[in-house]
Amino acid sequence: MQFLHVGVPTQERLPETTYIEAAGVHVTDPSAHPLCFEYVRFEHDSVLHESLRRGPHVAYQVEDIQAALAGEEKILNAPMEVMPGVTVAFLVKDGVNLEYIQLG
Repeated sequence: MQFLHVGVPTQERLPETTYIEAAGVHVTDPSAHPLCFEYVRFEHDSVLHESLRRGPHVAYQVEDIQAALAGEEKILNAPMEVMPGVTVAFLVKDGVNLEYIQLG
């Protein structure tokens, strides 16, 4: 796994966001933030789990999302393709919201 960013929920409409239609969220570019923060604003009908609206998540790139999720008991959102070639899943591990991202 490789660390990518920390997702921070917000209700503020920030400039330069990207809308991820499949998830119903607007996100900033974490590579543009000095601490790799990705601010996430949720649409009212977002398919992402409610706990992601209430607290941050830590995102990691994984080579095989199915293998990374094997044996995990607290999956919040099953793998979904949010953009062409980008699959994500959310889970809770050791009390922390995590996002696993598979590219390609």
